[in-house]
Amino acid sequence: MDLAARTTATIIPCLRYRDAPAAIDWLCRAFGFQRHAVYQDGNTVHHAQLVFGNGMVMLGSVQPGAWGSNMIQPDEVGGMETQSACVIVSDADAHHARATAAGAEIVIDIADQDYGGRGYACRDPEGHLWWFGSYDPWAAKAP
Repeated sequence: MDLAARTTATIIPCLRYRDAPAAIDWLCRAFGFQRHAVYQDGNTVHHAQLVFGNGMVMLGSVQPGAWGSNMIQPDEVGGMETQSACVIVSDADAHHARATAAGAEIVIDIADQDYGGRGYACRDPEGHLWWFGSYDPWAAKAP
């Protein structure tokens, strides 16, 4: 893998929210994301890009259409997920405190991980699952 793959995100999670404008505000306040681009008409977000370090998530409002017809929300399947985002943070304890203060539902409390670093898992207000931790697989030594 070349350096470009490490400095530019080439895999970007995409999420849908029923109240995307509120989700954007919450993700920025609770998790520390920053708005990179938001395209919306009124309360409908057609496309948004939020950045964290050199990573990004894209999101939009729940809408019918070719993409939307292939997705459902976590609460429509009992809160379960088949995917989640893992976000590397420099201070997992401080991030955990920030997310908790903003009302994130902690599903795995912060702890030291067997593979290194500290981390925790939580859900955002619409039930999407997130992992935040200090373990950096790019910096880890190969076994």
